[in-house]
Amino acid sequence: MKLKKRIFLFVVVFLFFAGKRVYAGLSSVHGFAELDYGIKLSDDNTKRDDFNLLEQRLQLKSIYRFRGDSYLSEKGAVVKLKGDFTVDEYFSGKTNFELREFNLSLTPFDLMDVKLGSQISTWGTGDYLFINDMFPKDYVSFFAGRDDEYLKKPSYAIKTSFYPDITNIDFIIIPYFTPNTHAKGDRLSFFDSFQGGISGTNSDRHIVSVPFQLSNNEYALRIYRNFGSNEAAFYYFQGFDKSPRSYKDESARQLFYERLDVYGASIRGPIASGIGNAEVGYVYSREDSDGNNRLVANSMFKAMAGYTKDLGNDFSVGVQYFIEEILDYDNYEDNLLAADYRFDEFRHLLTNRITKLFKNQTVQLSLFTFFSPSDKDGYARPSISYDISDQWKVTFGANLPWGEDDITEFGQMEKNKNVFTRVRYNF
Repeated sequence: MKLKKRIFLFVVVFLFFAGKRVYAGLSSVHGFAELDYGIKLSDDNTKRDDFNLLEQRLQLKSIYRFRGDSYLSEKGAVVKLKGDFTVDEYFSGKTNFELREFNLSLTPFDLMDVKLGSQISTWGTGDYLFINDMFPKDYVSFFAGRDDEYLKKPSYAIKTSFYPDITNIDFIIIPYFTPNTHAKGDRLSFFDSFQGGISGTNSDRHIVSVPFQLSNNEYALRIYRNFGSNEAAFYYFQGFDKSPRSYKDESARQLFYERLDVYGASIRGPIASGIGNAEVGYVYSREDSDGNNRLVANSMFKAMAGYTKDLGNDFSVGVQYFIEEILDYDNYEDNLLAADYRFDEFRHLLTNRITKLFKNQTVQLSLFTFFSPSDKDGYARPSISYDISDQWKVTFGANLPWGEDDITEFGQMEKNKNVFTRVRYNF
């Protein structure tokens, strides 16, 4: 949606409620101003050779509250607004506005909440690992060095939550498809199968978008409850893969977003003086259910287990093991052509997070690592941040992916190594 339409929609909603005299007040405006700078450590063929991140960012957020005697809800309603203005020097000072959140929350009944509009959703138990969280992500921000907040992208959605005695239920309808933001060769290089190797600005592939129509609505369901100190959840998702992994037309260099159903479950709770979690998911390919179409990604099974422990003195360690399996693998192999790229049946991935706080918890040292023994690749994310005051914070870090094969998840990102700094002023 264009900026003018977003502003117009906001004004219409505001005037509507003000006209009904249910408006109660505007909270103060908060946010931050930030400068991000990331220096490249490797040569590639993207738009610039010296850096892949240089931008100024201004985030503003506020909450509009409405009286509890409105016909919308006896308990009142809340409009939440958060948006980012940016000046991106990587693209020669390009200005942009991103509406991160713009939603209306209300409680029409005691056992029911509703949230409508642009919102960020997070499900599952993984740390940087996603099985049942099928909501959009921004992997360009992740590999370039922006704050972790920008890994998750907003969706235009209708979320309804129910709270009966036996369990809790979240049901989300997403009428407008939002894909992952992935490397496309301008800021970050990546493996392009049409080019046969790592590509930058020379990539000419085309990704077919998902049209806005009723049959393309996405649906997400979560049923969860606590059993003592443990939380268990069951998930269902019907929609599209958020990354284009399947081929629409090889001769036209077209990729598309595959239709998927995802069934899953998770559990999290205390174990051995720490916090443990486990999650599984069955990803059903609705467009290649038997795995016979070499152009469409097969169904998959995914599972992970994790454990986090506080070792005292503001020192914590977390580990995770993740596995994914390509189902109907024999059919997959039988239908490959000689020139096709071949993926292993199983992929194993280990992660580790180490965090230590110093100086009255104002200094944080962190190291997150990915390592895949099957793909022979990995990714290290070291960082150090210092809260100089309640307003000022500075962060230094690095993105260090590596791999033996250009086709693997982290191997294809090897040329995108950088070191970065972020300076933020909160108000």
